[in-house]
Amino acid sequence: MPTAAEAGTVGDGLTLAAIPPPPVSQFDIGPLTLHVYALCILTGVIVAVAWSERRWAAMGGEKGTIMDLAVPAVILGLIGGRLYHVISDYQLYFGPGREPIQALYIWNGGLGIWGAVPLGALGVWLVARRRGLSMTKLSFAIAPTIPLAQAFGRWGNYFNQELFGRPTDLPWALEISTEAGRPAGYIEGFTTYHPTFLYESLWNIGLTVLLVWLGRRYTDALQGGRLFAVYVMGYCVGRFWIEYMRIDPANEILGLRLNNWTSVAVFLGALAYFVWAGRRLDRFSTRVVPYGHEAGTQVFDTDPASEGRSGARAEADAGPGAEESAAPSGTGPQEPGSGGAAPASAPEASDAADAPERPDGAEDAPAGPDGAEPAPDSGTGEDGTATGPAGHKREE
Repeated sequence: MPTAAEAGTVGDGLTLAAIPPPPVSQFDIGPLTLHVYALCILTGVIVAVAWSERRWAAMGGEKGTIMDLAVPAVILGLIGGRLYHVISDYQLYFGPGREPIQALYIWNGGLGIWGAVPLGALGVWLVARRRGLSMTKLSFAIAPTIPLAQAFGRWGNYFNQELFGRPTDLPWALEISTEAGRPAGYIEGFTTYHPTFLYESLWNIGLTVLLVWLGRRYTDALQGGRLFAVYVMGYCVGRFWIEYMRIDPANEILGLRLNNWTSVAVFLGALAYFVWAGRRLDRFSTRVVPYGHEAGTQVFDTDPASEGRSGARAEADAGPGAEESAAPSGTGPQEPGSGGAAPASAPEASDAADAPERPDGAEDAPAGPDGAEPAPDSGTGEDGTATGPAGHKREE
């Protein structure tokens, strides 16, 4: 069997050295066993959350929001990722001689991004909807951070010695060890293979850089979730050709691996959304602070339907179940790094009938342009003097 040093002679290739196999895949700290695969995923999550927080704050959002969203997103993402892996590779866990309980052993590897992202997004949506936050604004802040998290997570495949590509004698070939047993896809007579984990990690880093640049260069055009759609399409393109190189067992349809077909389907779905969203950019919510909160200063509702009540009062009347406003109040949020915080848009105002009654039974009058409390309605005082707006005698 050729060794890493001898691999250069196989097929008259160029390999003089190779990426060595991982020294360990797990280690013990007292009674606790830590798997490097899990640590790689955890590192990616921490980096993505920290960076998303910075981007969200630069858009005018409150600090700590992304951390709150990350808890359900990570939990549901792990569940979704594992479900996709188990369903798409069911033969590894079910059938004669298999142990179904191992479907729960997530630390042994096996997470499908195709299940992790949708369920993770569901976790974000559940919290965002309850707080009244714009999902499209959240997706703009989060989009570049996800491929960066994946770039870290892919190194878990290296430490598990899994999901490598075809045999190769290129200078950057990956050496696979069989000391702990033959990994899935290992071919007798070859020890060096394409490091597909490295290819995907580098692809994701490049995609991260591209998304950051696009977000700054085309901020307005990529609102409405379109930047996130670009991430999805970019990942699908890279995953398609990388998946085509892998030799680990997988279900196939018409000669292509299942994940290849998934890449095509998801790419087309993201492209359709990109086109659809581009025709209705002015109809998406732009709210970046929760209901009942304002970003630094009071924001007043100018919707005539709310009779001019301030944004805070309109939110309190509308309640957290109200729909998000499709138009922002003032200038929209700026791209991270621009240095400006954007005012939040107020939720849609409730009907005038919901306005609280004043002690004298009169309805609230429109607020002044400076945000002062609404002046009492014009009328006649007890002494016959006209009362009303500023400059007239007010009833004591």
